[in-house]
Amino acid sequence: MEFATPLVPARLIRRYKRFLADVVLEGGREVTAHCANPGSMMGLAEPGMKLWLEPNDDPKKKLRYGWRLVDHENGHFTGVDTSVPNRALRAALMAHEVQGLPAYDLVRPEVNYGENSRIDFLLSGDGTDTYIEVKSVTLRRQAGLAEFPDSVTARGAKHLTELARVAEQGHRAIMFYLIQRTDCDAVTLAGDIDPAYRAAFDQAAEAGVTVLAQACKIDPKGIILGDPIPFRL
Repeated sequence: MEFATPLVPARLIRRYKRFLADVVLEGGREVTAHCANPGSMMGLAEPGMKLWLEPNDDPKKKLRYGWRLVDHENGHFTGVDTSVPNRALRAALMAHEVQGLPAYDLVRPEVNYGENSRIDFLLSGDGTDTYIEVKSVTLRRQAGLAEFPDSVTARGAKHLTELARVAEQGHRAIMFYLIQRTDCDAVTLAGDIDPAYRAAFDQAAEAGVTVLAQACKIDPKGIILGDPIPFRL
C-alpha cells in the first residue's frame, strides 16, 4: 500500500488528546497533525522524535497533515496509523498473498456479526467461513519483540470473545497481529498492561481461535506485508 501523497518529515513537539500532535516541519513552521491512533503509543510519542506526515488538501478535513510514521533514525520505522493494517491486509488478501489461510474466493470487509460487532474480514470459499480480526502492533519494550496491546483495550477483549463464539460454532476464526514496525522479529502479549485481554486471549485459544502474525515492510513510500513471524507466549 503506497501512501496517496508523498510524506514530509517533521519533529514531534507533543501528542495530546490522543488524536492530535503538534509538530514542526523542516522549514520551522509549526502545524497540528491528526494522529490516527487511540492507543498509548508507548515509546513512540516522545518530543523531538522524527516523524513522517501525509499532507492533504481535502476541504472536509480540518487538519492538513496526518501522522503516518515514526522514523527511528537507525534504518527502522514504525507505522502509527491504525487504519493502515486493514488496508494493507485487504490488498494482500485480494491478491492471495497471505500465508496460513485456507482457500477462499470471496473477501468481505466489515461484516456485522456477534453482538453489535463487525469482523474485519470474512473469507468464504470452501463451504466454511473464515473470520479474521486484525490488530496493529506497535509496542516494543525488548529488543526484537513486539507486544500487544500498548494500553487497556476492552474492545480488543470483546473481539476475542466474539471470535471464540464463532469458533465454537464450527467456523474458522483467526486473530491476525500485523506488526507495524521493522525492528521486531517476534510478537507476544503484554499481559502486564492488560490482564483482561490476556485472559480473553487464553479463552479464545481454548475455543479454537488460531493466531497469525506478520511483519511489515515500511518506509516513507508505503507499507506492505512482509513475512510471517513467530507468536510467542
